[in-house]
Amino acid sequence: MVCEGTTTEEAQAEGGGEEAMMSRDELARKIWEVSHLTGSFRLRSGAESNEYFDKYRFESDPVLLWEICAALLPLIPNSTQVLAGLELGGVPIATVLGQASGLPVTFVRKAAKHYGTCRVAEGHDVTDRQVVIVEDVITSGGQVVSSADELRRLGATVQDSICVVERQSSGRSLLAANGIRLAALFSSDQLATARGL
Repeated sequence: MVCEGTTTEEAQAEGGGEEAMMSRDELARKIWEVSHLTGSFRLRSGAESNEYFDKYRFESDPVLLWEICAALLPLIPNSTQVLAGLELGGVPIATVLGQASGLPVTFVRKAAKHYGTCRVAEGHDVTDRQVVIVEDVITSGGQVVSSADELRRLGATVQDSICVVERQSSGRSLLAANGIRLAALFSSDQLATARGL
């Protein structure tokens, strides 16, 4: 656990996180190779596609996930006190980032469960803490804004979010309009370009 006043750099040193071994281009290419699928897919919109980006492929590969999180570490603001992983894709990323940085983690549900603790945020307390939202892929930004609102209702200060892939710039605009900065490791265009390297 990080004591109040501890910087992210100090926490990272205490956490013993390893340096990323892949170059940025290699990491982008590997994420694309692992996650880009071809075939016949029905998208959330109902449209048919012969390509699909399966983000759970990079999240479920322990070596690749570690490389991704090592690359994400410098994107965590120094003022961060708690990492908030969003259900479902942000949870494994936030967990590994917590291990690498020494920062505590909370897990944010899309809706509070109706049994047990009945909380929307499980894990470390966020009251009066600087919380950074962690997500795998951000497209519209709607879920990040919704989760930020929930965390703020619990007393957290939420001004930053980080993600692995930013799909649309409209998501960044929505976050900015709600007082949230976004730091993305890659844009979807950068991943697509990386496949040709």
